[in-house]
Amino acid sequence: MTEKHVSVLLKESISSLNLKENSIIVDCTLGYGGHSSNILERIRKGFLFAFDQDSEAIRHSTNRLQQIGTNFTIIKSNFVHLQEELAKRNVHEVDGILFDLGVSSPQLDEKERGFSYHEDAKLDMRMDKDLPISAYDVVNNYSKEELTRIFQKYGEDRFASNIAKKIVEYRTTKKIETTLELVDIIKIAVPMKFRLDKHPAKQIFQAIRIEVNHELDVLEPALDQALDLIKVGGRVAVITFHSLEDRLVKNKFKEKTAIDPKVKGLPNIPATYLPDFKLVNTKAIIPSPEELTSNPRARSAKLRVIERIK
Repeated sequence: MTEKHVSVLLKESISSLNLKENSIIVDCTLGYGGHSSNILERIRKGFLFAFDQDSEAIRHSTNRLQQIGTNFTIIKSNFVHLQEELAKRNVHEVDGILFDLGVSSPQLDEKERGFSYHEDAKLDMRMDKDLPISAYDVVNNYSKEELTRIFQKYGEDRFASNIAKKIVEYRTTKKIETTLELVDIIKIAVPMKFRLDKHPAKQIFQAIRIEVNHELDVLEPALDQALDLIKVGGRVAVITFHSLEDRLVKNKFKEKTAIDPKVKGLPNIPATYLPDFKLVNTKAIIPSPEELTSNPRARSAKLRVIERIK
């Protein structure tokens, strides 16, 4: 299973954390352990805390990390509970925090998880299988207005309203059970000429996945907690995969690194008015051409890094 997953921007993200042998690091998105295993190899006298909701991923990653060391703890929880879970373990500040917000390749490739619009499976898309609402519930129970809202907000799809209308019409005959059944409905709702550039279901599946897993709802509070936890000299690195996530991260980092407008432009700004953080890179880091050749799924990835300076 781990062999299936290729961690995106691995070298760049590990380098950006500025790891030391005794660093205390948090991987908020353990997945199948690609980033975590590389971190653990570099912090032999430190400690790694890793969060994930997926029991299957935790099982595989536990075995992978145990082959490197024992100085880690895996926490089965959404990263929105970052501060709370670390406080339970008497941890109140750390040296580095990593978020990789992508869906792992095994989740996409295991068709029974229902994430892929290329494979036929029962509609699901839950990263945590204990979540009460699945893609099936969203597609079959949301109103036309609710579906339009999430398709527009989370999918930024120009045909959101028409796709929602077709879904609701189809439901009058029978429930929508599978991924490819939904794909067929989406294709009917999208004009032929717009199906050539990209798969017409891509943004709709993204929107449903975000809704099911509350991805954007938990991201901002988790970022706030991460920034509160980080030590002076420590860094928070975030890998995003679509514009909504990236915009949220970019704006949060911009807010935290901005100089107070009351004193901006003064020749000598008092230290108390200077920001507590700085951007490590002014522009997002993107995958190299070599990485894109070997892992096309990395094409939309962006890495942003912020450092606490006081």
